[in-house]
Amino acid sequence: MGDPHALPATAPSRVRDRPSWLIGRAYARSSALLNERFEANGAGLRGYHYRLLAALDEWGRASQIELGRSTGIDRSDVTGALDELDAQGLVRRAVDPADRRRNIVSITAAGRRRLAVLDKIVAGVQDELLAALSAAERRQFVALLRRVGEQ
Repeated sequence: MGDPHALPATAPSRVRDRPSWLIGRAYARSSALLNERFEANGAGLRGYHYRLLAALDEWGRASQIELGRSTGIDRSDVTGALDELDAQGLVRRAVDPADRRRNIVSITAAGRRRLAVLDKIVAGVQDELLAALSAAERRQFVALLRRVGEQ
């Protein structure tokens, strides 16, 4: 049995070489690989949890609204994901003394340890996803994706 994440052997010719189709397939494959690896390693987390932990680790404490904006995660999804991270002791929420309606979120030591595990999983997925490309092609691919995504 072949790779369940591979592009279909055939697709209608008017679809097959369209960048939007190929980008969508690449996204589906990368998401599936990440979810499988996170699950297989008992991480119990998903890609949006990783984004939130990475943002808190890199940028420091932030409000839930700021986290949603900076990570591109919908506000309601941020709340649910933070509930899950909080329940695992990976983040800490505190009422903002300047505005008691806001929660300020910070990553815990346990969150940093889990993030290090997730970093290794994500790095492995990048290697698997881009295995067909040389190092130079990978750099070029990432640069091209940035250009297309930042238009």
